[in-house]
Amino acid sequence: MKTDATQPLPQSSDREAAYASPKKDQVIAALSQDGGALRKYQAFFVGSRRLRDLLLYEFATILAAPLPGALGFVLRKALFSRLFAQRPGGANFGRSISLRCPLRMRIGDNVAIDDACALDARGAESAEDFIIGDRTLIARGSILVVKQNHLRIGADCSIGSQCCFSAVSGIEVGDFTIIAGQCYFGGGRYRTALGAGPMVSQGLHSKGPVIIGRDVWIGAGVKVLDGVRIGDGAIVGAGSVVTRDVPANGIVAGVPARPIGERR
Repeated sequence: MKTDATQPLPQSSDREAAYASPKKDQVIAALSQDGGALRKYQAFFVGSRRLRDLLLYEFATILAAPLPGALGFVLRKALFSRLFAQRPGGANFGRSISLRCPLRMRIGDNVAIDDACALDARGAESAEDFIIGDRTLIARGSILVVKQNHLRIGADCSIGSQCCFSAVSGIEVGDFTIIAGQCYFGGGRYRTALGAGPMVSQGLHSKGPVIIGRDVWIGAGVKVLDGVRIGDGAIVGAGSVVTRDVPANGIVAGVPARPIGERR
């Protein structure tokens, strides 16, 4: 998947204005709306009201998802692939994977998704808003959620264990990118005006999407905040908090992350 991480971005103030009023992720509100329990379940988990989609989702998640051993692996390979917008070839799925609205996801060929991962496309409008490219690995315990906009991960990427991608204003990851474990990407920030009610009720604002270029290496425990663009070939040191754009082939580290070198 191509990204334009080497192209200039609008000025920071312009970006923030463009993403000034994303809606807060209203999970409780959605589950509290009128309608029967089955209808809410289909909308929140399956992403479809068709009986066929519901039965396939139930059969796959109840029978295959928790099943250990070779039988579970084979059943997940056969059944999980049928849940997505288009059937991936050769995809592999670990145990206890949680899927929400898989019909709004596009999973590439020969993708591997490890045990206990959570993939949630409830905020996506179509399968083009949640993409995992060919031959990409999502390691154990990682969370990928589209609250709004999109999440697109390129081909031949390696995503370490216990990473979290929280798409509010969009997240894009270029091909051949390596991301170590326990990293966090995206999100937004709560409004904090005094006298405007509880902060949890004031909604979010964001500085824009997170865009990570091609052939990037991100160390363990890195936090990349909203509105940041990391250029092609860059390296981010372990434990860094990235609050500003990183140039192509740059090396940054620290809290907040600062330039410490350049690839040559």
